[in-house]
Amino acid sequence: MSSLPSQQPDSLWLDTLDPPITERSPLDGDLSVDVAIVGGGFSGLWTAYYLLASDPNLNVLVIESEYCGFGASGRNGGWCEGALAGGTEKYAAKSSKNDAKRLERAMFDAVDEVEKITNKESIDCGFTKGGVISVARNQPQAQRQRDEIKSARENGFGEDVIRLLERDEALNYLNATKVLSGIFFAPSATIDPARLVRGLAVAVEKLGGQIVESTKATNISKNEVKTNHGLVKAEVIVQATEAYTRNLKGHKLDLLPVYSRMIATEPLDEKVFEEIGLRDRPTFADGRYMVIYGQRTEDNRIAFGGQGMPPYLFGSKISKTAEVNKKSHELIHQTLIDLLPTLRDFKITHRWGGVLAIPRNWLPGLHFDSFSGLGVLGGYVGEGVAAANLAGRTMAELILRHDTERVTLPWVGVKSRRWEPEPLRWLGVRTSRRLMGSADISETRTNRTSKSAMLVAHLLRGD
Repeated sequence: MSSLPSQQPDSLWLDTLDPPITERSPLDGDLSVDVAIVGGGFSGLWTAYYLLASDPNLNVLVIESEYCGFGASGRNGGWCEGALAGGTEKYAAKSSKNDAKRLERAMFDAVDEVEKITNKESIDCGFTKGGVISVARNQPQAQRQRDEIKSARENGFGEDVIRLLERDEALNYLNATKVLSGIFFAPSATIDPARLVRGLAVAVEKLGGQIVESTKATNISKNEVKTNHGLVKAEVIVQATEAYTRNLKGHKLDLLPVYSRMIATEPLDEKVFEEIGLRDRPTFADGRYMVIYGQRTEDNRIAFGGQGMPPYLFGSKISKTAEVNKKSHELIHQTLIDLLPTLRDFKITHRWGGVLAIPRNWLPGLHFDSFSGLGVLGGYVGEGVAAANLAGRTMAELILRHDTERVTLPWVGVKSRRWEPEPLRWLGVRTSRRLMGSADISETRTNRTSKSAMLVAHLLRGD
C-alpha cells in the first residue's frame, strides 16, 4: 500500500490553483460601508455577489481573516449537492411538509444556479453534473436506502431525482466491494471548490465589491465590526464565519467545529476507471454512519475523505496539527482501499483536513434582523457548497427586502440553542463518535440494524 506524503498543503484544490494564491491587502484603518460581510468563504461571497448584482451602488466589504477559501470552502470534498444535511423532516415539523418540499426543490435549483453563475462569470471550476452514487454494503444500509426511496416517493420526488439501483447497476456506477444495492441522486455536481471560491471572489470585485484579507474580526456588535486592523462601521453586518465563529467574542458555543480529513491519489489512467467506474464523474459514498465521501477529479485523481480521530478538540479548539493527523489519514486511506482495492498501490500525493460547523439542532439556516442590521447564515454540517449559494442569495434578498419565494422557505429564521459547556461537549462528541463507529462494525458483522446508532442520532439532534 502506498505511503502517505509528509508535506500537508491546505488542500489538493488550493495546492493546484493556477495561478497560485496572491493574498489581497488587509484593512487599512477605520472604514464605513453599507454592508460588511465577515467571512470570505462561499456564504459570505455569495451574499456579496447577489447584493451587488441586484444593487451595484451598494458599498459592500468582505472581511476575511486569512484568504478567500482558506476554510471549508477551499478544502471540502467538492460535492455541490442539492440536499441539506439530515434532510428536511425537522423543517416540516417546524412549518409544514409542503414548505419542506419547497426547500428541497430550492436546493435542487441551487445546483443549477451555481452552474449558471460559473458560466456567466467564466469561473472554470470543473463543474460536472454527474449526480451522487451511494452504495449499500450490508443489509441495514440497503434497508435504509429502501426507506429513503419510499420517503422520496411519498414526498412526490420521482426517478428523475432519486432512484434505487439493483446490485449490477450500482456496480456499473461504482465497482466497490460488498455492494448489495445503491441509490443514485441526480441533483448534484462535482467541482473543484478552491477554483469556485477564488473565482467567485474575483466576480465580487468585478461587480464593485471590496475584499480585505489577513484581517481578523474579533467582535461584532450593532453596526460595528472590530478587527485587528481597524473598526468597520456598516448599516448591515453579515456573519458568515461557519466553524471559525468560535473566534468571535461571545460566540464560542454557537457552532461545533468538527474535523474532516481528505486524501488524494496521483492522476490515474483511464484503464483504472474502466475497472472502478465513475465514468460520468458522480460523487460517491456508502451507507455507513461514519460518513465517507469521494470524487473523481477533473485531472483523474480520486479525492476521498472521512472524519478520523480526533473528531473534535476540547474547548472547540482549531488546530493545524489535528487537521493533518497522520493516523486519521492512514485510516481514511485504508477505508478507500477496502472500498476500491484496485487503488492500493497508487501514490497518495495530498492529505489535508479542516473543520465543518454543526449547530446544536443540526439545522442549517439563516436569519436577518432588520432592526439591528445583523444577519447570520450557515451551520451546514458539512454539506454547504450548494446550500451556501441558496443561503447567500436568500440573505441578499432579505437585506434588500425583496419579496421572493426564497425568503419564505422554512430555514429562514431558524436559530439553534447553544452547545453545552465543557467537558460535556467533548465527552458527547467522543462518545457518540465511538458508538457510531461501533455501530458500523456491528451492522457489517451481524447484518442487523444498530439500535445504539439510531439512539445517538436522536440524542445529538435533540429529537
